[in-house]
Amino acid sequence: MAAREPPPPPPAPAEPDAAGRYEAVAPHWFYRKVTDTRERWVPFSAQDSERLEEAHGSGRDDEDLVVPTSGGRYDVHLKKRQRVAVYWDEEVSEVRRCTWFYKGDKDNKYIPYSETFSEELEEAYMVAVTLDEWKKKLESPSREIIILHNPKLMVHYHPAAASDDWGSTPTEQGRPRTVKRGVENIAAEIPNGEPLQIDHLVFVVHGIGPACDIRFRSIVQCVNDFRNVSLGMLQAHFRRAQEQQQIGRVEFLPVNWHSSLHSTGVDVDLERITLPSINRLRHFINDTILDVFFYNSSTYCQTIVDTVASEMNRLYQLFLQRNPLFTGGVSIAGHSLGSLILFDLLTNQKAGPEEDARSRGGSRTTPSSGGAEGVKEILQKLELSEYCDVFEKERMDPQALFLCTERNLKEMGIPLGPRMKILHYISSRTEMQDQSRAVPGAASPSQRDPDGTGDSRDCQYRDVGLGQVSANYPQLNYKPTIFFAFGSPIGMFLTVRGVKRIDPNYSLPTCKGFFNIFHPFDPVAYRIEPMIVPDLEFEPMLLPHHKGRKRMHLELKEGLTRMSVDLKNNLLGSLRVAWQSFTRAPLPAVEAPAADAEAESDAGAEKQPGASLLLGVGRHGSAGSEGDLPDTGHHAGPALARGPVTPSAALGIRFTRVLTRKVRVSPLPSSLLRCRVPYAASPALAAAAWR
Repeated sequence: MAAREPPPPPPAPAEPDAAGRYEAVAPHWFYRKVTDTRERWVPFSAQDSERLEEAHGSGRDDEDLVVPTSGGRYDVHLKKRQRVAVYWDEEVSEVRRCTWFYKGDKDNKYIPYSETFSEELEEAYMVAVTLDEWKKKLESPSREIIILHNPKLMVHYHPAAASDDWGSTPTEQGRPRTVKRGVENIAAEIPNGEPLQIDHLVFVVHGIGPACDIRFRSIVQCVNDFRNVSLGMLQAHFRRAQEQQQIGRVEFLPVNWHSSLHSTGVDVDLERITLPSINRLRHFINDTILDVFFYNSSTYCQTIVDTVASEMNRLYQLFLQRNPLFTGGVSIAGHSLGSLILFDLLTNQKAGPEEDARSRGGSRTTPSSGGAEGVKEILQKLELSEYCDVFEKERMDPQALFLCTERNLKEMGIPLGPRMKILHYISSRTEMQDQSRAVPGAASPSQRDPDGTGDSRDCQYRDVGLGQVSANYPQLNYKPTIFFAFGSPIGMFLTVRGVKRIDPNYSLPTCKGFFNIFHPFDPVAYRIEPMIVPDLEFEPMLLPHHKGRKRMHLELKEGLTRMSVDLKNNLLGSLRVAWQSFTRAPLPAVEAPAADAEAESDAGAEKQPGASLLLGVGRHGSAGSEGDLPDTGHHAGPALARGPVTPSAALGIRFTRVLTRKVRVSPLPSSLLRCRVPYAASPALAAAAWR
């Protein structure tokens, strides 16, 4: 008894036995999102929630700490509990550090309690677990009752009626709502987070109107889908490389120009002239389709291109400030009218000094004698050969000739007539050179005018002229790697502007690649390849679906094709079997002796003036209804009991056999196969039945 071990010490008050041990709840951060007057709380990713919790636990709540979330596209101000968009304008969202939740009434989604009341609930829960005292009641700030029955059953009672002026407390009446502790108990979908490394940046420009798809979503929501699809493909196809941080992700940023255009006051002017009839349709047209006409106006085209270029430059600079280690490339993508805006911007970009030096390298290395010969050839084409010595004396080359003014030519002693010819030639060539820089596929002056006379009617790229709206196209602060056009009407606009051919050697001044991506059923999309190589027909390359299945229109087409083929085969098979049954040789149903058959036939002929025909094609035969045929008062008896099978009876038996074989119905009774048709009255009918 003396060697007995001492009893273990009692457990601490905060940590009872395993059945009632208290464990602190793990908080998770949420933000409130309002869409179409519908409110819901969305959890941050696990990575962002850990950052927010770490900043919250640093003890610097007095300062306005800013934590970047959602891949750096949103900043969370911890002190204000606000989530603010970085790259675009968006309503500020409320942020909460959530531990306790209750189920809502509308969509059965869990809604977090306020942080203050969640702390009260957690304290009451800790006391209940520690002391094993349940059935505790708490009153929420809205004077609603929460009862903690046990660790797995906690209920929130919404009062049936609000408290009256006498200050009566709310009761537990009303529909109870479930209360959950911890985010792990509400089955919330919490993403892991986005990779910090960014390999590529893509700017996306929208088309006409504020809505970008058939669900009337904004450009921000559609770009979010782009980003989510890109992240899903990275995780599905490059998971190992992503885990080893060999590759990063692609960042998509939206570029919005519609709000800037319609904030100029043009909507007020349109409202004055819009008819009051079909109000919704007219407002829809003013808000969407008129954007095409705005872009074709020199006034509003300048506003649009300035907005797009300045917004992309602003986003690019802001992105570099927030991601100083970024060394990847930049691409641009445009949908519908947005692709045309980007195309016009890119065609009017100026190449850097390196590209200009390479393009002009040949002319710089040409000897001065060659320049003099060039001027001599020009003067010969203008029939001004007598002035070659004057230009050679002044050491004029083609570059100096194009810089000459009327005053310079007058000082050289050139008369008025030759002076006007030279000035006209200089102005026309300068205009053609300016056009060649802006026009895609415009040939060089030597290609358009190999003789140097300015006559370019025989050149195959004579009609290449962009015909852009007169505007001052701004320059971008970067050189895009790829230009993606989604559902683009570029080909149509170029054709309307007068462009028939695009030089195959043409390239955008600052962009290396261009992809025209379209859906075959998109009514706004047009191809561009026939304008480059009109003599050949290229099939467009089919892009695989990001989910690994076929496109919806292809699946629908194949499904309808299979359905029609199956229906056709089944119908033809049924008709073939029916025809074979009709054309098969007649077989007697009951074989009777010849003598008995002849005797019965003679007896029947003596008793009846006309023999009845048995037609099995309907209730009253195929010759018409019973009232249409003469009635002699004689009725045919059952065919199987009277003797030999007549042609009409054989037809009825065959028809019955077809029905019993294919349709699976019982044979027609003899009463339905009888028809009071005298044989003498319808010989043609009998012959038709026999055939």
